[in-house]
Amino acid sequence: MARIAVDGLELDYELIGPEQDPPLVLTPGGRYPRDTAGVPELGRIFANNGYRVLLWDRPGCGASDIAFTAPSESVMNCEALVGLVRELGLRDVTLVGGSAGSRISLMAAARMPQNVRRISIWWISGGPVGLAGLAWFYCGDQIAAASKGGMEAVASLPSWADQIARNPRIRETLLAQDPWKYIATMQKWGKAFAYSDETPVPGMAPGDFARLTMPVQVFRSGRSDMAHTRETSEWVQRLLPNSQMFEPPWDDQEWNYVSTFPIDPANRRGRFERWPLIAPMVLDFLKD
Repeated sequence: MARIAVDGLELDYELIGPEQDPPLVLTPGGRYPRDTAGVPELGRIFANNGYRVLLWDRPGCGASDIAFTAPSESVMNCEALVGLVRELGLRDVTLVGGSAGSRISLMAAARMPQNVRRISIWWISGGPVGLAGLAWFYCGDQIAAASKGGMEAVASLPSWADQIARNPRIRETLLAQDPWKYIATMQKWGKAFAYSDETPVPGMAPGDFARLTMPVQVFRSGRSDMAHTRETSEWVQRLLPNSQMFEPPWDDQEWNYVSTFPIDPANRRGRFERWPLIAPMVLDFLKD
């Protein structure tokens, strides 16, 4: 594990696997850190099969810093990934991710298509209700807290507890914000998740998909998954010029099933704990 300055933010990351192996970036979802159950386990499988794996905490996740100057949280994260790849000198990278990690992988690839070899993504967030849920999950509680108790109330939210414990500068950054400007920023960041008939992924224009000519593996979402709708995964696959659709290694109720799992790092439990099941299919795609 290490920290590196990227465009004014310190990002926490870890590289695993032989240094000479081709780089693979694994990005989790939510605001979960890189050591969330299932993520390093999946990373180690990739590292044991010929890849130099980058696990990283996105801004505002885990031990990385955060800022509130970007047009949206997704833009902040994808630009951080582009900067991290640049600062580490990684070339010809493979991008792998699920849920928010799929969105960040696509957005980052659109900013550096010449440096991305292949992409593998699953659980692509989308649909009117699914995206509305993201706006509340990421921004709604922030707005409610700031409007009632200012930035002290925001810094006391359970959603920031883990990040502050790992990186006390998160609390300092939050307390330094003007509450009304912070509310305006959260409104803007929430609006960035608005559903559109023009694109399945907020932050990606149709032209952005067209630039991603590298091979892309898209896993079809379950019909029962209302957070990452099947229609979204199929729409994304249609827009990518060199993509293939794959059926995932779990059944239709997977998201509903893992959503009941406890978030229990000590016992390696959480929503991503079954991600290692996807490794054989991803590895097979990457070696084509």
